[in-house]
Amino acid sequence: MTRAQQKEKTRRAIIDAAFQQLSADKGYSSLSLREVTREAGIAPTSFYRHFTDMDELGLTLVDEAGLMLRQLLRQARHRIEANGSVIRTSIETFMEFVTGHSNVFRLLLRERSGTSAAFRSAVAREIYHFGAELADYLRKETDCPAEFAQMQAEAMVILVFHAGADALDATAEQRKQITQRTIMQLRWMAHGAASYGRKPKD
Repeated sequence: MTRAQQKEKTRRAIIDAAFQQLSADKGYSSLSLREVTREAGIAPTSFYRHFTDMDELGLTLVDEAGLMLRQLLRQARHRIEANGSVIRTSIETFMEFVTGHSNVFRLLLRERSGTSAAFRSAVAREIYHFGAELADYLRKETDCPAEFAQMQAEAMVILVFHAGADALDATAEQRKQITQRTIMQLRWMAHGAASYGRKPKD
């Protein structure tokens, strides 16, 4: 393994360790450098070869979370091609993400309204990119004006994020109910959008 590969491997270990330390009871602001490096299996001094401080690591986690969200949307598109149900497939894919990557989603929720302006800005940027990709998809699928697609995408993102927050600590049965409720709400939204001359796809 080259030095560059080893450096990237260690950097990845630090990022993964930070995500693993997050929980329902522990937000990013509660993490310490020693906890993260211990989890990553490196000396605390080695941390500074990869990040200037914990804030830079935190911003990197937000970037990673945003990338996961965009990959999620692309994954949902492939699944939609298989069964054709846009809304149901998208929500079920999103709920799988919330369940399987709860620490990642918690980070976005907490830092979206946290005390750090830099973190709030980073989360807002990632959510904007997620919404922009969704808007582009809606525009192509419904042949609607870009402005309408953007407004619908923003409303959908808000609704879905709220549903994800509700699902975080829910039981399997409660999560199923949240998923069904959200699917119905998004279908109503899609049919409402159709009043502007678009054909809803659900």
